[in-house]
Amino acid sequence: MTRVKICCICSIEEARIAARLGASALGLVSKMPSGPGVIPEALITEIAAAVPSSVDTFLLTSRTDSEGIIAQQHRCRVSTIQLCDRVSPLVHADLRRTLPDVTLVQVIHITGEESVVEALQVANQVDMLLLDSGNPSLSVKELGGTGRTHNWSLSARIVEESSVPVFLAGGLNHSNVDEAIRTVHPFGVDLCSGVRTAGALDEERLHAFMEAVEAAS
Repeated sequence: MTRVKICCICSIEEARIAARLGASALGLVSKMPSGPGVIPEALITEIAAAVPSSVDTFLLTSRTDSEGIIAQQHRCRVSTIQLCDRVSPLVHADLRRTLPDVTLVQVIHITGEESVVEALQVANQVDMLLLDSGNPSLSVKELGGTGRTHNWSLSARIVEESSVPVFLAGGLNHSNVDEAIRTVHPFGVDLCSGVRTAGALDEERLHAFMEAVEAAS
């Protein structure tokens, strides 16, 4: 079955609900220039320690320097680092060398044909890609959580040619995830607002989403 990552987890209770309903990964958002779900690093550490080892914990970071990212990981102790902004190949190399047991996921924001080239160039430097609908070129960067879909045909090309697994994010919900999976064929899907009501994780909406993923898979 297509993996499901629930992002913007903000409490141990939300983490437990997501895990119970079948999420294989949880997104924990540290400081960002914009977007929802930001929580203190102390709470990220607490949630990461509380979930079952079978559930991956993703630290979403906007930092682009290896020293800062490594320090975050030492504080938060997650299983996976999600790099939400572009970083240099030297940073990827530093992280691999210093944190060999941590999975590295690079976010690629799909804005056009150039995003396909960018994704395929960076794929051999990380363990996974995550395709989202932000825009890191804006004066206030959008690094995720926009609630927008993007051009799935571009994402499908990346999935087809990528040497590593690919998560699909951006505007997903129970009504469109079937089409998204059938179009893109991602390793996993990732969402935040699509399973929330008034900002809180909605168990009914998450259950509907998981059923739709299962049907598409």
